[in-house]
Amino acid sequence: TVLAQAMIREGLKNVTAGANPMGLRKGIEKAVTAAIEELKTISKPIEGKSSIAQVAAISAADEEVGQLIAEAMERVGNDGVITLEESKGFTTELDVVEGMQFDRGYASPYMITDSDKMEAVLDNPYILITDKKISNIQEILPVLEQVVQQGKPLLIIAEDVEGEALATLVVNKLRGTFNVVAVKAPGFGDRRKAMLEDIAILTGGEVITEELGRDLKSATVESLGRAGKVVVTKENTTVVEGIGNTEQIAARIGQIRAQLEETTSEFDREKLQERLAKLAGGVAVIKVGAATETELKERKLRIEDALNTTRAAVEEGIVAGGGTSLMNVYTKVASIVAEGDEAAGINIVLRALEEPVRQIAINAGLEGSVVVERLKGEKVGVGFNAATGEWVNMLES
Repeated sequence: TVLAQAMIREGLKNVTAGANPMGLRKGIEKAVTAAIEELKTISKPIEGKSSIAQVAAISAADEEVGQLIAEAMERVGNDGVITLEESKGFTTELDVVEGMQFDRGYASPYMITDSDKMEAVLDNPYILITDKKISNIQEILPVLEQVVQQGKPLLIIAEDVEGEALATLVVNKLRGTFNVVAVKAPGFGDRRKAMLEDIAILTGGEVITEELGRDLKSATVESLGRAGKVVVTKENTTVVEGIGNTEQIAARIGQIRAQLEETTSEFDREKLQERLAKLAGGVAVIKVGAATETELKERKLRIEDALNTTRAAVEEGIVAGGGTSLMNVYTKVASIVAEGDEAAGINIVLRALEEPVRQIAINAGLEGSVVVERLKGEKVGVGFNAATGEWVNMLES
């Protein structure tokens, strides 16, 4: 980057002239810390779909992409997962999965309710959540009878449902005795336990597990979760409008966020982010389309860059562009008291802060030093628009 290049160039000059590298480093670190803190102070939060769309559109240089990213963030929330996929068509589209979705489908195709779409749809179902394997129908018969009395469908999430238990459920489903769908629990090991707990909290139910001294035979409808709707396909299960306590869901989200901050594993970070998104809102997929493979790759990279920029803007706010914000923190960095090589390190950062504006001015055919000196005396946010040759408020223009 321009900043890094300027700091390396000035740093090498000082080292060649005999400066102590450790002294320079201390000065650079002090200056960078002060600059970052000041940038946080002058940053402006962005709120609302139109502001988010504007930031994304500027980053991607495409208004359509800006609108797609803004809509995705509005639909799944700031903590929701937004992923990119390559589309088979020419257009770029948004596909949103609301609610909690996990990659496990029905245990038997005889459980489907819609033969055209090959999916099972349960309205206002009870949800039995357990980490046990169910092979004997007697284990779940007491709770099954209670659900039938309520006249509601049932979703069973278990390690597995097999043998006599599965056969009995299918036969009664086909006879119309009750509407039930069984799916395997998502994930593996400790991650499975955590995901089952997430589902339980989202739906206001309990995980029936021997670790907590709970037995399937002792389960009642009070220990089952509830949701407005559940859709189960061959490969996925989606739970929509769980009736879980909002305070408990918020606490769970906070717990996952804390784990995210502590983890050093990229794999764990990705899985925690997925869990967070499923609890917080949903998953949005931007399907990128283009006429050629080269255009597709270029467009996908631009959208990915715009998405990262927009996420950062929502989380930390925005500052004036065109190198203006870097000059706005110049005075703060220049006020740091230091001596010798440490002071030289601070001067390296000061020179680097000028570089983006200087380069923009030179590219526009102007004298860089003149623009830099004027910018030092301007109000925060006011900068030089090289495209028009005017001094304007960079956040408003």
